[in-house]
Amino acid sequence: MTGAREAEPAADAEMARGAGSAADSAAVTGAGSAAGRAQGAPAAAVKRLVVVPDGMADEPLPELGGRTPLAVADTPAMDALARSGTVGLVWTVPDGMAPGSDVANLAVLGYDPAAVYSGRSPLEAASIGVELGPGDVAYRCNLVTVVDGVMYDHTAGHITDEDARRCVAALRAALGGGPFEFHAGVSYRTLMVWRGGRLVPCTPPHDILGRPVADFLPLSDELRDLMARGAAALAGVRPGTSIWLWGEGTAPSMPRFADLYGLRGAVVGAVDLVRGIGRYAGFDVLEVPGATGDLDTDYGAKARAALEALDDHDLVWVHVEAPDEAAHMGSLCEKIRAIERVDREVLAPLLAAVPAAAVLVLPDHQTPVRIRTHAGGPVPFVFARADGALLSSSSPAPAFSELEAERTGVFVDDGSTLMRMFLAATG
Repeated sequence: MTGAREAEPAADAEMARGAGSAADSAAVTGAGSAAGRAQGAPAAAVKRLVVVPDGMADEPLPELGGRTPLAVADTPAMDALARSGTVGLVWTVPDGMAPGSDVANLAVLGYDPAAVYSGRSPLEAASIGVELGPGDVAYRCNLVTVVDGVMYDHTAGHITDEDARRCVAALRAALGGGPFEFHAGVSYRTLMVWRGGRLVPCTPPHDILGRPVADFLPLSDELRDLMARGAAALAGVRPGTSIWLWGEGTAPSMPRFADLYGLRGAVVGAVDLVRGIGRYAGFDVLEVPGATGDLDTDYGAKARAALEALDDHDLVWVHVEAPDEAAHMGSLCEKIRAIERVDREVLAPLLAAVPAAAVLVLPDHQTPVRIRTHAGGPVPFVFARADGALLSSSSPAPAFSELEAERTGVFVDDGSTLMRMFLAATG
């Protein structure tokens, strides 16, 4: 499992679990029947869960005594997996590629991003049913707040879906009818399609928080003009809200997950990017009421949806955006709380309900609270059996954190190979 790359050093300070206990795990509706079916299945039909708390990995922080949010958070379910499974560090983002959820989650699912990635927005377009032709280019069209020429908030105050739809309607009325199309997504995550357009490199708005936007406008007169007119169109609908284009790309070509691994998959996730990856991978994309892609998401509903999906799927990918959103907000407390809620309300109930399942847990990338954006470098992973039975080959750790993962000496420098390792070790 050891790659050629050396692990980046973590802090020397001890990163043992912090104080504070979590409430007992809530029972998941329907647990008994699903657990019985999973336990009674032959070994070849083992059920598998992939749980991705987005952006959970971080850096040691002085205010946490040199520990990370994951190390401080109370995560008994993740720790239990670490004590019986394989723990290590994995590089989910290939060298030369930006550390985004698009690239990283493709790698998590066992795809080589360098081979299949063609941009973020085409994946989001697939999620909402927008088809791209050979000459079309998709752009993420964030609804943002710019104050005195400075990027103040890349989410427009975590705008509601309803307000976002009103903004998209205004953009269509003012700017549509030609090559530019606007489509609503989830909250601030709207989409613009340039039919017969050009690929213009753009900067993610969450990378320039607190900085003058004039320094990062796209090098295209057409897109600059579109963004200026977009802000004017929104002035009468939601004052202070502007648009920011980024995530440019064309339609990708990628094989179905079932063709690669022989497994039928489903995805539980709220954000369009994740759902779009699922569609291209041939997963069933589940609708989960209450899943918002934000801090207020219904964690328990995601667990119940995943459990139900295990009845007729071989693998269920559960994505939770909340830790990443908290980090983009720069809120250490909210990030720790989100990590603990993933452990308590998603992972723990699933482990209890389907003890014969095999589980892989990892963040897709780092999102340090200090910088409020994504960062490169490795992330910790653990795979194990839900019931704690030892794997034939394992490298356990006393707890699940960045430092404990580094201490195992297991380094996977090609993230796209981790899925194959997980499937082989748990088959």
